[in-house]
Amino acid sequence: MSVHDFQVATADGGTRDLADLAGSTVLVVNVASKCGLTPQYEGLEALYREFKGRGLEVLGFPCNQFGGQEPGSDAEIQEFCSVKFDVTFPVLAKIDVNGPDAHPLYTHLRAAAPGDFGPDHGFLFEHVKKTRPEAVGTDEVKWNFTKFLVGPDGGVVRRYEPTVTPEEIRADLEAALPA
Repeated sequence: MSVHDFQVATADGGTRDLADLAGSTVLVVNVASKCGLTPQYEGLEALYREFKGRGLEVLGFPCNQFGGQEPGSDAEIQEFCSVKFDVTFPVLAKIDVNGPDAHPLYTHLRAAAPGDFGPDHGFLFEHVKKTRPEAVGTDEVKWNFTKFLVGPDGGVVRRYEPTVTPEEIRADLEAALPA
């Protein structure tokens, strides 16, 4: 199974078949509008604009599972992303990334790259330990702006925890771009 085997809902109520992304490198990110990490939209957009012509796609998945930091409707989220950060990459319909209602794409991503959210992630790790202790040591997405790098074949290359900025994954992303 690969990322290309999934379909996702678009913010306008449609469906996007991820098989259409075969041959592209994809960065999948759970996003939120009211998070301390929300400024990462700037870095994600910069990467998208720089590498889109070389086969990069960025997919943003709004999620309200972490501190209620994405309370808006899909339309409100679209407006926020456009007005506040001039986002041009697709920000899809709001989803769950953990729990019984987790989107199957995220169940797959988490299993393929369980992550290692350890103490080297500082303040956020301490916050997660206090607010979501059941998530520590599991494959769950721990917070907003967890990133999954997917290769052109649809396989998960790597997971990046929320405090890893888009700029810090640039070299890995460039190496994963289609030849």
